[in-house]
Amino acid sequence: MAITAQMVKELRESTGAGMMDAKKALTETDGNMDAAVDWLRTKGLAKAAKKADRVAAEGLVGVMVTDGRGVAVEINSETDFVAKNEEFQGLVRDVTRVALETGDSVEVVKAADLNGQTVEQVLTDAIARIGENMTFRRMHLLEGDTVVSYVHNAAAEGMGKIGVLVALTGPADKAREVGKQFAMHIAATAPLALGEADLDPAVVARELEVQTAKALEENAASAKPKPEAVIQNNIIPGRMKKFLSEVTLLGQSFVMNPDVTVEQAANDAGVRITGYARVMVGEGIEKEKEDFAAEVAKTRGA
Repeated sequence: MAITAQMVKELRESTGAGMMDAKKALTETDGNMDAAVDWLRTKGLAKAAKKADRVAAEGLVGVMVTDGRGVAVEINSETDFVAKNEEFQGLVRDVTRVALETGDSVEVVKAADLNGQTVEQVLTDAIARIGENMTFRRMHLLEGDTVVSYVHNAAAEGMGKIGVLVALTGPADKAREVGKQFAMHIAATAPLALGEADLDPAVVARELEVQTAKALEENAASAKPKPEAVIQNNIIPGRMKKFLSEVTLLGQSFVMNPDVTVEQAANDAGVRITGYARVMVGEGIEKEKEDFAAEVAKTRGA
């Protein structure tokens, strides 16, 4: 497969690797971007890829909570200008309310009533008025004894670029108090799962493969290589333990007090976190990067 300059640029931006290292990684993996990231990490030339850094869809996440039930709704727009529009914000607020009251999926909410029309029709009419494509992309419903919400980069009350929900058990007043802190932590750290048992096995398997290859390669290049038993029984398990502590909510160091984990902070407060949701605008959507100069030249007939 031909390795293009754009592919090298994308890999460099997502990993921080040098140009020649990025090109070699793509060559070694026949242009497979994920495999190239793993190749760079094996060589110690890149940190874990943060794919979210490469997405750039616009819009808002709306969050709403009542009586142990919370919802986070993502509605996308083409530009950030529309996301700042009061009409669009009103639409997000209305759809979020309907989702909280009636929905358990995007499809159900789209078919629900909103001021005498279906949510889907209201969205279609808004597209015609505002003149920009919009999509009701996803929603996340969370239930628990106490559910707390938090919005990061708020554009208006209850909506912003990142919406977080946290479900907790324990005394309601205390759960609401520390729950807000946990929600802020989640917004900042973006954990992959609540605990180790909740992680996607494929994610764990991939990380184990990377760490194993990296440890063996480092040991082979060492002037004083360690016995293979030490690598397999100590070094690799130690690195996997560190990985799990970094990507699971309960295992992460609590941003408000890094001396304790989130799980310990919850225990100290007399509560337990039973679930969470973090929804960020545009997460997982690749937005085409336009060449502004080329676009201008095109309009001039160049």
